[in-house]
Amino acid sequence: MAGQIDRVLIVGGGTAGWMAAATLGLLLKDTSTELHLVESEAIGTVGVGEATIPPITMFNNMLGIDENTFVKETHATFKLGIEFNNWGALGESYIHPFGDFGIDFDVIPFYQYWVSQHLRGLGKDLFDYSLMVQACRQGKFMRPLKDRPKSALAGINYAFQFDATLYAAYLRRYSEDKGVRRHEGKVTKVEQHSETGFVESVSLEDGRTLEADFFIDCSGFRGLLIEGALETGYEDWRHWLPCDRAVAVGCEKTSPPLPFTKATARDSGWQWRIPLQHRTGNGHVYCSEFISDDEATAVLLDNLDGEPISDPKLLRFVTGRRKKFWNRNVLALGLAAGFMEPLESTSLHLVQTGLARLITHFPDKRFNEADIKSFNDRTVLEYERVRDFLVLHYSATNRSDTPFWRHCQSIERPPHLRQKIEQFQGAGRVIEDGSDLFSEASWLAVMYGQGVVPQGYNPIIDKVDREKVRQVVEQIHQTILRSVDVMPTHQAFIDEHCSA
Repeated sequence: MAGQIDRVLIVGGGTAGWMAAATLGLLLKDTSTELHLVESEAIGTVGVGEATIPPITMFNNMLGIDENTFVKETHATFKLGIEFNNWGALGESYIHPFGDFGIDFDVIPFYQYWVSQHLRGLGKDLFDYSLMVQACRQGKFMRPLKDRPKSALAGINYAFQFDATLYAAYLRRYSEDKGVRRHEGKVTKVEQHSETGFVESVSLEDGRTLEADFFIDCSGFRGLLIEGALETGYEDWRHWLPCDRAVAVGCEKTSPPLPFTKATARDSGWQWRIPLQHRTGNGHVYCSEFISDDEATAVLLDNLDGEPISDPKLLRFVTGRRKKFWNRNVLALGLAAGFMEPLESTSLHLVQTGLARLITHFPDKRFNEADIKSFNDRTVLEYERVRDFLVLHYSATNRSDTPFWRHCQSIERPPHLRQKIEQFQGAGRVIEDGSDLFSEASWLAVMYGQGVVPQGYNPIIDKVDREKVRQVVEQIHQTILRSVDVMPTHQAFIDEHCSA
């Protein structure tokens, strides 16, 4: 085809770079397009334990990766949700599960029946109707029974917790097997066309020059091409998401890994705990206006489950996004595109969806502006929807015990988030509009878990016999309990299928 892209250069490795290399390596392996990646071993990556959300399973399946092998090689564990401690109020805890609450019956979602029961003082707590929450509480895990679609166990939805450095190395081997050529070296200069501003090549420290038609910037926070060369600009979201630093450290494993990530609110931020097969990943995300780096590090080290196995690593960031994700012939992925703190484990998912969007908008040498605008518009909307979900966690809090949490109570919510909360408070509704990454169940879990309480319910439910509703809701609860009983423990499942 005339104008076909002859060479793609990915600048930067890490998880984002090698996810891009693996995806394009698979899809372009029988074409004449060359794929190259340049990275420097002298430049460190964030390299902490990485938690993900369920669509990562689709990404691995698309690549044809054997799941048990992947879990072994990345020292991964399985993840059914995220436990949030001390977010709504001190001493409170809830789990945001992957998957629905209950089982829908008739034409009205189950959760709306639950709201009607809850407002009458009937039924159990919302989280008692989640298979994933009950499995988390008992440390259970199994893969879904796809051959039994009517079983509650067919609805198990899971992701992974893995060593990000090992995952990048795994994808590197995969990519090189697909013909991706890796270049070792540090980029020292970027050459651009004098008239169009398009990037033409990058120069390395040893004098080599790497040319390409299309560049994918995976250079991390620096944004070497998208910002350093093209000066695309950045939209700062710290007025919505105030945390701007994190300190991370691994520690020794002290107990069998739990099938969920923990996010525990601290005085000036929050702490993650990601259990892997061989160690535990930990980090403290915080706002530097309310706590110093040394104090934040001390908070983290004082709240580890085991002895630290490395020195703490300090990260500085500005939550937000590039004003354009694709500018001229450069497309940014990962930290080069923007930063969403890891509160809901969306970092790799945004790389994954960026790649999916790139495939549908893959350019030729004309770089059609309509395609680029379409890519950018859709990516902006996705980032804004994720942002709004994260803002919910901070702003829907009753905590006023520290200056940080009093500040969070004053955050002005974006319009989309305000509408979500008002609809839920008014009639217990969570309406999906097709642009949200997070499902009805996710919004429901976080809103209810943090004290956003509905004042009413869908009036159509009053047309259904109340005793029938009560019986069906109770039957669903009993079905969930029986299903969890037959699940093996998380550790037993790993030992049988994919122990590292």
